[in-house]
Amino acid sequence: MTTTHHYDVLIIGSGLAGLTAALHLAPQYRVAVVTKRGISDGSSNWAQGGIAAVLAEGDSYASHVDDTLEAGAGLCDLEATRFTVENAPSAITWLREMGVPFSTENGELHLTREGGHSHRRIVHVTDATGAAVQTTLSERARATPGITFFENHMLVDLITDRKLPDHRPGATPLRCHGAYILDVDRDEVETFSAPHTILATGGAGKVYLYTTNPDTATGDGIASAWRAGCRVGNMEFIQFHPTCLYHPHVKNFLITEAVRGEGGRLLLPPHLGSHRFMPDHDPRAELAPRDIVARAIDFEMKKHGLDCVYLDISHQSPEFIREHFPNILARCAELGIDITKEPIPVVPAAHYTCGGVVTDLEGRTDLSGLYAVGETTCTGLHGANRLASNSLVECMVFARAAVAAIRQAEVAERPSMPLWDESRVTDADEQVVISHNWDELRRFMWDYVGIVRTNKRLERAAHRIALLQSEIHEFYSQFHVTRDLLELRNLVQVADLIVMSAMLRRESRGLHFSRDYPDRLPEAKPTVLVPPAR
Repeated sequence: MTTTHHYDVLIIGSGLAGLTAALHLAPQYRVAVVTKRGISDGSSNWAQGGIAAVLAEGDSYASHVDDTLEAGAGLCDLEATRFTVENAPSAITWLREMGVPFSTENGELHLTREGGHSHRRIVHVTDATGAAVQTTLSERARATPGITFFENHMLVDLITDRKLPDHRPGATPLRCHGAYILDVDRDEVETFSAPHTILATGGAGKVYLYTTNPDTATGDGIASAWRAGCRVGNMEFIQFHPTCLYHPHVKNFLITEAVRGEGGRLLLPPHLGSHRFMPDHDPRAELAPRDIVARAIDFEMKKHGLDCVYLDISHQSPEFIREHFPNILARCAELGIDITKEPIPVVPAAHYTCGGVVTDLEGRTDLSGLYAVGETTCTGLHGANRLASNSLVECMVFARAAVAAIRQAEVAERPSMPLWDESRVTDADEQVVISHNWDELRRFMWDYVGIVRTNKRLERAAHRIALLQSEIHEFYSQFHVTRDLLELRNLVQVADLIVMSAMLRRESRGLHFSRDYPDRLPEAKPTVLVPPAR
């Protein structure tokens, strides 16, 4: 018998965005937090650098806004940027009230500086900010009555009016009534009914072969919102973090931007004279925005046929390095790299999805009752390139805004919810199809839709995506759903959105660099995709 759960608010995702919403809602609402692995297995837990907010003397909201607009290459929404910046300090205050142990110096918050920022405004917990925030909020949420966690539960699809038995085609506006969720442990799809649903599912870094993201970053919220009828925006802008550790035994280990903020230098290998190359590419050198640094590294690697470049912080004292970057120091030491004496081998890797589900300033999507917060969204804040450490604060600011909107919303009637129908499917006989398609997708996305793009590469990617979509649709229609199948289905959908968006942008701007259109157009326009009518 298929299980049906009834809650006031369904939150899909347990990172900073989801937990912020849950903790603000719980005193008043019955909240379900659904997460497809463990509560701390998302990207928030991996964030090293910190959270940007105007807290220092001499800094200003205007300066933070200007830095964000500059990094965003003219594409940031000014209203969304101001809204985020002005609400950032109170979000930091809330985290401190929750008990997050931010690093201090002489009794005051220690503020560091990262690429693209004109002032020191990054609050942090040494070099493991995300883990500290996630641990603190997870403990708070588990101890809060009114919040129920469903771990190892994965979003299958949102339940909209279209899925209701009495729906009339063409009727508007559409409303979201909850979601179908796969209980991975019990291997059963359950129905979650809620008048308010919040997507906080993170980004889609796993669409690429090399990424700093955890395995959970498969674009689930973006893909499901698109299928349900929501617009998505700016999906061509995938931020590649310039410095992911290059080592055969380690994947996904990020070397935080703060290493460059504290004086780290990017160097060519010793046989090329250990040349510091960033001043050759930009006057801001290592403190240039991430897109510029990533393209510079990509250029030098291709020019010289290198597997990696090197990031050197060894000119700082061992005590300084131990105090500021204890986790990076320890992880590299495990691999035989002493960063107090030698540089760190690094390569760029897919890091952050700047586009996503289009929302307003209260986190509302195109579907009534459906909200989206965090990396899964396109709020307009990041434009064509996210400014370092603006992501975690966006999670909190828009989660709190969505909570305020939910509190003001009219209570919708709960319709009779259709159960998941598996009567015409069987168990898959060849899982190799899924693993092969997953590998093929990530490889051609890296080769054809990476840091530097061309029309021909995008056309090749589009052709392969169409073939994969056909295969996966057939597989999805005939066989029992699994987490691997659902993730692959979502990744192929996100890849399609990225390629469609990239093909529409006939210029180079921010994170999207095209050899066929190397110049920037005089007017900055977002790319907004509208799903086909169903």
